[in-house]
Order: sequence, then C-alpha cells, then structure tokens
Amino acid sequence: METLIHKADTRGYANHGWLTSHHSFSFASYQNPERMNFGVLRVLNDDMVSGGKGFGLHPHSNMEIVSIPLKGNLKHMDNMGNTTIIKEGDIQVMSAGTGVLHSEFNNDKDQAVTFLQIWIIPNKQNVEPRYDQISLEEIQIKNRLYQILSPNHMDQGVWVHQNAWFHLGEFDVHITENYKLKNNANGVYIFVLEGTITINEQELNRRDGYGIWDIDDFTIKSITNSHILIMEVPMKIH
Repeated sequence: METLIHKADTRGYANHGWLTSHHSFSFASYQNPERMNFGVLRVLNDDMVSGGKGFGLHPHSNMEIVSIPLKGNLKHMDNMGNTTIIKEGDIQVMSAGTGVLHSEFNNDKDQAVTFLQIWIIPNKQNVEPRYDQISLEEIQIKNRLYQILSPNHMDQGVWVHQNAWFHLGEFDVHITENYKLKNNANGVYIFVLEGTITINEQELNRRDGYGIWDIDDFTIKSITNSHILIMEVPMKIH
C-alpha cells in the first residue's frame, strides 16, 4: 500500500478578488513539481466566485472537466448551444475533445457560489465535444457511498472518457464504510468536503486530500458528521 496526504492548508491559493481558489495540484500561477497530478487526476480546484462574477468565455481541449457545486448556483454557457444552471446537488461533465468554448458565472448577485472544478486526463484524444449534467437527488443514499461518475454511460451518474469512478458519501458520526477498487491498477484520491474521517487510522479533516494505491480496498470511519468525495483513477497516463 502506498499513500500520500495533502493537508488543506498546504494547497496552492489564488485570490483574484472575484475568485478565490485552492489548488490541490499545480494550476496557473501555483506550480509545485511534487503536485502535478494524482495519476490521471490533473486538477482539483476548490473555487468560490463572488455574486454576479465568473469565468468569461475560454477554451479547453482533450480534457474531461467535471464541476460539482457545493453551494449556490452556477450559470454555464458554451459554443455547443448549452445554457444551463448548475446547483448544489448537481454534477456537470464536459468532454472537451477537439475543442470547446465555455463560460461559468455565479447566477446569484448577492451570494457567493462554491464549487469543485476537476480535470481528468482522458484515454481518448480529439473526441467530439459533449456536455451533460444531472441531479444527484434521486441517487443519494445517506450513510452509504453512491456512484456519481464512471466510464460507462449506462451506469449511475455521468460518464467520462477514462476508467475512473467517483463516489460521494454523506455520513453521520461513527459510521463505517468499505470501498473496494473497481480496478486494482487504479489509485483513489479522497477529498474531505466536511467533517473528520479516518482511513486506515489516518485522520483527515475538512478539505484534506488523501491518495492511496497498491491496495484492493480500504475502510472509512466517520469521526464526525462528514461529507466526502472519492475519486478512483488510473495511476498511469497513456
């Protein structure tokens, strides 16, 4: 078993006035050669956007981009013709492929929006760009992990061009849950959204990140009421 830990206060930080962002991995002006990625997980940004502000139209290509709002409403527009509102309890995915232009703005003028921006390196290059978003309300299960992303469009949640699986879990205090890897060649990066948990006796607190690989499964214990995101991804980039 191999592990790494990224404590919340060791992440990169950027304050642009209208945007504050914590970077688990190197991004923009934050460049740390020891934190370039976790396997194909390339970006994990914890963003807060002021009321009425946002990211203007900008391009992406050959990347799977996942957005998970944690609080507030985010307005998405792109050159594929999509104009949507993404809110807490939703998940959005874009396959940028051959190229896409999009913008993301806080849809509320009076309160900030907080969301996770996640980039996954795909296993297919130059695919046709696509967009999808779903509500997670109907698949949420209290005190159990539930799948929100996979490689298969027939499975629960959204899908990506990569052998990756994401799960969310919202746990009451003193709940124990086991996670078994879908592929033993993968690793898992756990991001604690709220609360305190332990994994194999390692204590993790709010916004801590924990990578684990060369393992078949592991056990999560909630020390407090907790909310976690589990990202299982290939460790090798092809």
